[in-house]
Amino acid sequence: MLTGLQLEIAVTGADDAGIAAEEGADRIELCSALELGGITPTQGLMEAACETVAGRLGVHPLIRCRPGSFSYTPSEVDTMARDIRHLVRQGARGVVVGALAADGGIDLAAARKWMEAAREVDGAVQLTFHRAIDSGRDVLEAVDALVELGFDGVLSSGGAPTVAEGASVLRRMVARTAGSLEVMAGGGLTVSDIAAARSWGVAAVHLSAKRMVQARCLEGRPRVSGSGEPALHMVVDRSVVASARAASLA
Repeated sequence: MLTGLQLEIAVTGADDAGIAAEEGADRIELCSALELGGITPTQGLMEAACETVAGRLGVHPLIRCRPGSFSYTPSEVDTMARDIRHLVRQGARGVVVGALAADGGIDLAAARKWMEAAREVDGAVQLTFHRAIDSGRDVLEAVDALVELGFDGVLSSGGAPTVAEGASVLRRMVARTAGSLEVMAGGGLTVSDIAAARSWGVAAVHLSAKRMVQARCLEGRPRVSGSGEPALHMVVDRSVVASARAASLA
């Protein structure tokens, strides 16, 4: 049985989900439009990803109806609750959510609504609060609220642009929650950060392990792109996942 830090890989396609499973990741955060920070995956993508990994790892879809701020209207909160119900029915072992109130604290009403939506379908589903926490008023105050709400985990860079810069706060988050909340380090995390992350006391690490791929086109045919630039998209780099797995077990 594998031990060490839990490894989560952010993926945007079924092929990438398969790579994460084959290289030993513990779970994936499934989303669309990672270049925009990630939005809710379609039900078709969720179905394809679950079939591809065939139970080898946990599929945790990101629930985010749009890019931009983490302050949502009641209609947007309701839309995301509906997405949660559908995706949990499709086999999500967890969902990744996050919202901030106008004062910069956790939007407690939205968080409760999403938790209820998930657990009315599956009482064992895991709830992770994403890096909206790093844009909020006070990271340590926020983790207190998440513990009280009954969340299972939080993804954070310690309120800093990268996990390396937020290491001291991540340590304090771990100490403050005392194991009642899984603190997962993510945000600018590289394979070389993983050894240090273990010393911070975090339970898990999160990275996209991405590389950019340029779309091919037939010779002599124009590229179709709004900006005129070569069309690029992100894919998971197998070698990075393998290196991250090795580092998380070292």
